[in-house]
Amino acid sequence: MHEHVKIALEVHGLTKRFTKNEGFRWPWRRRDNGRRTIVAVDHVDFQVRRGEIFGILGPNGSGKSTLVRCIATLLIPDEGTITVFGHDVLREEMAVKRLINRVSVEASFFKKLTPMENLLYGARLYGLGAKEARQRILEILTRLGLKREDAFRPMEEMSRGMQQKVAIARAFLTQPILLLLDEPTTGLDPRSKREVQTFIRELRDTHDATILLTTHDMQEADALCDRVAILDEGRIVALDTPQGLKAQVARADDGEVTLEDVFMELTGKRLREEETE
Repeated sequence: MHEHVKIALEVHGLTKRFTKNEGFRWPWRRRDNGRRTIVAVDHVDFQVRRGEIFGILGPNGSGKSTLVRCIATLLIPDEGTITVFGHDVLREEMAVKRLINRVSVEASFFKKLTPMENLLYGARLYGLGAKEARQRILEILTRLGLKREDAFRPMEEMSRGMQQKVAIARAFLTQPILLLLDEPTTGLDPRSKREVQTFIRELRDTHDATILLTTHDMQEADALCDRVAILDEGRIVALDTPQGLKAQVARADDGEVTLEDVFMELTGKRLREEETE
């Protein structure tokens, strides 16, 4: 499907603003008719090629999640255009929804139900047969490191890491050709993080999936992404391969350059979040 299209995602001039009250503090607020206006995404341009793992790297508050929600048709941009495999997200919303799925850091479920029940519910919404869906659910959960019996335990008894794996399974169950992963490994233990990262590579390598990944984990972006856009205060300040970005920066002590060094060089800030183990 869509074999002739080389660009999976194109974002052009994307801008999204939110209005907040006067007491709200934000690093890049602007006045608009006397009100405080947050420019969460500020004239962003980029393309994602088919089959690419494309990273958006930035701290919390940089606009990553707002950007993903606009692509996922959950927010309406104030300016600019977004096309997914040639389909405009505003004019052809239903066509776009059939091509994408999204995993966010705050995945929601029916917590009293099991992963199998949650995922079968999702499968029915997409018109998948129960027998086919059940087999696919068990295959995906196994690849993500869950045991068969875990599929039949209530979600409320599972760790956050296990719940996040179920969220990724739910997103991939519909076999989207563009998968939007919004900080999918934040808060996971090191083993779960590795399992999820391995599965992300597998999706791209064996299932022809194109993946947009947001993260504030420099090592994750370096290890997984073909190209990385660095987002700061709603703007893309650099876009290149991880190696290309690191080649732009030289360390005074001649040590190995990291994406953290690149971010500090370009923004004068640190990626402040600490990983939760």
